[in-house]
Amino acid sequence: MSVDIHVPDMGESITEVRLGQWLKADGDWVDRDELLVEIESDKVTQELPAPAAGVLTITQPEGADVPVGAVIGGLDPDGTRPDAGTTAESAPDVPTTRVEVATETAASAHVRATPMARKIAADQGVNLHDVHGSGPAGRIMKSDVLDTPPGEPPAQPPADLTVVAPDTPNAPPAPDEALAQRGVRRVKMSPLRKRIAQRLVEAQHDAAMLTTFNEADMTAVMRLRSLHKDDFHDRYGVKLGFMSFFARAVVSALKAFPELNAYLDGDCFEYHDYVDLSIAIGTDKGLVVPVVRQAQGMGFADIEKAIGDLAMRARSGKLTMDDLMGGTFTISNGGVYGSMMSTPILNPPQSGILGLHRIMRRPVEDPDNEGNIVLRPMMYLAVSYDHRIVDGAGAVGFLVHIKHCIEQPDRLLLGL
Repeated sequence: MSVDIHVPDMGESITEVRLGQWLKADGDWVDRDELLVEIESDKVTQELPAPAAGVLTITQPEGADVPVGAVIGGLDPDGTRPDAGTTAESAPDVPTTRVEVATETAASAHVRATPMARKIAADQGVNLHDVHGSGPAGRIMKSDVLDTPPGEPPAQPPADLTVVAPDTPNAPPAPDEALAQRGVRRVKMSPLRKRIAQRLVEAQHDAAMLTTFNEADMTAVMRLRSLHKDDFHDRYGVKLGFMSFFARAVVSALKAFPELNAYLDGDCFEYHDYVDLSIAIGTDKGLVVPVVRQAQGMGFADIEKAIGDLAMRARSGKLTMDDLMGGTFTISNGGVYGSMMSTPILNPPQSGILGLHRIMRRPVEDPDNEGNIVLRPMMYLAVSYDHRIVDGAGAVGFLVHIKHCIEQPDRLLLGL
């Protein structure tokens, strides 16, 4: 009797998912708990294991949008199981194409690994022969690759230096021909991108959102970081970045201006006496905003470790639903992409978000020598806020508090 393969419940508010790559082909024999297919929701991506052993029948193709609980295939336990001598491990090698050679080394081509594990290994320069597989039959999972130190990045194929004569068939098109080749592509939005679009529109429609700006002189923080970064790394095993300074400054400012750490729930304000700090992280699939829990009780090292862990798991698709739920305030760092100034959009139902930007040396008045102009590393700061909860004076005061903490970082050590 065939065993149905159902889309599992992936958490609160997720009603539909998109099927990613099937990891096994229709008609393959599959062992219990062997990974079958990648499932992508608007929040996380995960791999679905087989609920039983049997011959696989696929009823929903890759790219299909299906509701939670839907049947996407079946497993026939009475099907013919292949002999050990005809399994993939002992099958004769198939010659690889030029494209395969360019994307995967010959040493890793016949290692049992999931497609996601192969992609991450290629990106991080990990030789799959050096990875111990924890999956069924020793199959290498993406978590196995992430736990393996990266090696040298894969070598790039040499550039083609062949000179093509203008009158040969392979010559590049003439300028007029190139202009005539106007291609158009239609790419279906991923569930994550659709959810991002929906939440951004909701934030602008449902909140009275305003943004106020200020700037911070980064001289003191940069000097402090340069002075102690090596000792910090030796002691805690993590780099000392700028984000931990801003995270600590935000915690300090939210104590002074608690309305920016609150939600509007109907006709009530919900204040929080803790800080669950959301950190916006860009991935190849879109923006995710995982949460650093209880940030108000963390030191610099704890914050750096937590952010580093979330960033690594975000970019490898290993975030869970719990990682993304319940933040009370958000920090977004557009400066890593070169942004000089922006107006960050609220992350509902939060009432505030701090935007960080590119550090640039600009002429400013020397605060210690009035009338003199000096070059200083400056960063524009922006805080967007829900005017239904936060008054303009509170938002301005919050941002000034951040500025003072960054320009005088000893205030963070003294709890000021």
